[in-house]
Amino acid sequence: MKMLVVVGGHSRNIGKTSVMAGIIAALRERDWTAIKITQHGHGICSEVGEPCECSTEYDHPYAISEETNPRNRSDSARFLLAGAKRAYWLRTGMGQLGHALPVLRELVNSSGNTIVESNSLLQFWKPDLYLVVLDFSVADFKESTRRYLDRADALVVVHPEAKPAWRGVSPALWQSKPRFAVSPPNYVSLELAAYIADKGIAVPKLGDLDQSCGVS
Repeated sequence: MKMLVVVGGHSRNIGKTSVMAGIIAALRERDWTAIKITQHGHGICSEVGEPCECSTEYDHPYAISEETNPRNRSDSARFLLAGAKRAYWLRTGMGQLGHALPVLRELVNSSGNTIVESNSLLQFWKPDLYLVVLDFSVADFKESTRRYLDRADALVVVHPEAKPAWRGVSPALWQSKPRFAVSPPNYVSLELAAYIADKGIAVPKLGDLDQSCGVS
């Protein structure tokens, strides 16, 4: 049976993309479709990735592109290189992700297993498995992660030897969660891969191994 895995994280450049690539490589036989979701700030056009004169809410609320060359220098190319069957990059304006749900539903329904890099997708979708990447040495903590951290099934902890540097984040949100420590440049352990492999259940409806990679 197929599954939907969502990988989030509390900040940028802590290894989310590397964890995704590591999972794909460790479980290559799952025929993954990999999707990276990027939300632009207000006034940035999803289509061109920079300010333009269009009304982004109505003209270009989202843009999606499929990566076909694993040798390109994109995160989605890294997913292909790791063994994904298909890889996509979805860009939306802040608060506009809902416009892309039909295309996301179509991708998931036409895929074997799907893995998505995003926190905000949890606003619309209950995945089979939600993994949150935490780096105890990074003080920044996104509001979207704080909002959904209690829904995490497990944590992937980078630099677990550090003392958490977060302000205003209750330890109760994360201390009781299963934790898998990883040490860069290897972002997936055998234990984490086995944990994911045991979670193969049916994908829900909308609304309800070591891999050396760069950091994202």
